[in-house]
Amino acid sequence: MSTTTIELSGNTPSVRGGRKLRGPEKAAILFLCLGEKRGSELMKKLDDIDIQKITRAVSGLGVVPAPMVEEVMSEFSESIANGGSVIGSLSIAENMLRSFLPPEQVTSILKEIRGPLQERDLWSRLGAMNETVLADYLDGEHDQTAAVILSKLPTEIAAKALTRMTPARMQTIVERMITMKAVPADTMRQIEETLQQDLVATAGQPGAAEMQQRMADLFNKLDRDTFEALSASLEKRIPQDFGTIRQKMFTFDDLMKLDLQSLARVMRGLQGNTLPLALRGASKEIRDQFLEALPARSRDMLLDEMNTMGAVRGRDVRAAQAAIVDCARDLAAQDVIRLPSLEDEDELIE
Repeated sequence: MSTTTIELSGNTPSVRGGRKLRGPEKAAILFLCLGEKRGSELMKKLDDIDIQKITRAVSGLGVVPAPMVEEVMSEFSESIANGGSVIGSLSIAENMLRSFLPPEQVTSILKEIRGPLQERDLWSRLGAMNETVLADYLDGEHDQTAAVILSKLPTEIAAKALTRMTPARMQTIVERMITMKAVPADTMRQIEETLQQDLVATAGQPGAAEMQQRMADLFNKLDRDTFEALSASLEKRIPQDFGTIRQKMFTFDDLMKLDLQSLARVMRGLQGNTLPLALRGASKEIRDQFLEALPARSRDMLLDEMNTMGAVRGRDVRAAQAAIVDCARDLAAQDVIRLPSLEDEDELIE
């Protein structure tokens, strides 16, 4: 029996988006309506090529609306007793195959399907994952498993995850990555299945560290009055959590802590009138720090521009100051400058 005897002609139902159902997809709906047991018996009569076509169709169907099921079944001159929807998934297709085919043949058929549906999607999603979340997950993994995972990720992501490990563990994992040989297929499949279940399923739920950084970034965007009003309450209600978030913040006033060379580098990356506008709303202390980082001629030009600006809106000043902070953070992310931290202030000097 071949797929052509199952494929339907006539009025072809349409899937979402207006595309017409292909023959294997209609055959797949029929198999799902028959159920795993009867569908498996029918599939035994097909050759390998037809089995692969229908398996691919079953695994990619998702939810099929009841009207579409009815249209397909009417082409077979049959009716659906309950008029319900059917659901196709890779696991259902795999169960059907395993009921009548040898394991190695099932593995061979699914390999071509599972690759594009799971493996490539898995590693691309891991590559886009926050490196802190990834590093936290790898902390609970065996060194060799962690080495295998990092070897499959983009180098920039792997590098960031490594830097969040202890020096000793980083050394061990890097050595394992360097000396790694080909990973057996069964081992790789187990790692991928575990990642799919343990990590990717919860990737959308930020961990504590990630949420703290998000809140720090959010607070950085608030105007000073709003933030100070919130701070007074948060320091009383959740002093420890808020203190941790505050340590991760970097505000316009913190630019005072940059060395003059770094501050000059930040100013070179600014566009238009961002700098004079931001300094119009800054304290004298901060303004003097910026001016000190400039050559004499540039300093005079900046002062002239500030003096000729006239009145400026407060929200425009805050937007300009936020743009300077963003520029500083971008340069720090590129390792061009180093942002100061509270740890620098707490450093003990004997």
